[in-house]
Amino acid sequence: MKKKDFYDVAVVGATGAVGRTMLSILEERKFPVGRLLPLASARSAGKQVTFNGQKITVEELKADSFEGLDFALFSAGGSVSREFCPIAAQAGCVVIDNSSAFRMEKDIPLVVPEINPHAIGDNPGIIANPNCSTIQMVVALKPIHDRYTIKRVVVSTYQSVSGTGQDAIDELKAQTNQVLNDKPATRGVYPHQIAFNCLPHIDAFLDTGYTKEEMKMVNETRKILEDDAIQVSPTTVRVPVFYAHSEAVNVETEQAIDLKELRKILGSAPGVRLVDAPGKGEYPLATDAAGRDEVMVGRIRADLDNPNAVNLWIVADNLRKGAALNAIQIAEVLIRR
Repeated sequence: MKKKDFYDVAVVGATGAVGRTMLSILEERKFPVGRLLPLASARSAGKQVTFNGQKITVEELKADSFEGLDFALFSAGGSVSREFCPIAAQAGCVVIDNSSAFRMEKDIPLVVPEINPHAIGDNPGIIANPNCSTIQMVVALKPIHDRYTIKRVVVSTYQSVSGTGQDAIDELKAQTNQVLNDKPATRGVYPHQIAFNCLPHIDAFLDTGYTKEEMKMVNETRKILEDDAIQVSPTTVRVPVFYAHSEAVNVETEQAIDLKELRKILGSAPGVRLVDAPGKGEYPLATDAAGRDEVMVGRIRADLDNPNAVNLWIVADNLRKGAALNAIQIAEVLIRR
């Protein structure tokens, strides 16, 4: 990418939960935006978004939307990405896609900047943003893998409704009000009531009994850490939390783990904030992680039966580090080059 003072940026899906977060993070981090082009479906075209104090009208996403742009940040779903990401790349944009459409394509990099910025390459067309629950886990796993070599990961996620989108946020609000007022909960987004409930069902079920979300964590972890030998056993659960995903992770390694050393390693790892003083009531919380950029790690303790294993509690804002922030950090890697 040619070095410039300012870059013209499209945000596809600008009116959605992740798209709005992308706009706010571009502004917060003072990304050198020349022209900002918010794009969305015909249904959302004509709405306005605010960027750097200015109201900008959202335009309809079309095949000719990308001429002359430098970056296209996509967060509009897999079908939109499959159709328009190649068009944007052909027009000369660097495309950073938040959907699952291209993540496992062999020639398309799947990137978490703290871990594998080298995977971007010299002439990227499409770069894939990993799944939200994968991103926060691998940010914590990478320094452990570098020091101890990970053999196996057992993970259970507690994922907030914002991972599904604005309609799910609205549904949780509505159902909470309905249940507290002794009214039946109206369902629309989820197959069961989400208020005051936990659903062990994220994305479609496969013949194996696992869901697509669970298999994303398996396959993406191996690709990002560049180690197909890592075993991953996942269970993903949707919980009645608005923002930030939480994960209980058991990590088994090739070597015995020294907890004092591990805390030091994690405490200095890029993108990690160590919150690990349970005796003082200090451990990662979704309410604390919401709105923050770091991946919070705590409840670090040895496995009771395996000296080569440790348990972690990992929490991060799924709209920020799990989606929008990670995409923008990828773009920042490119402009720093």
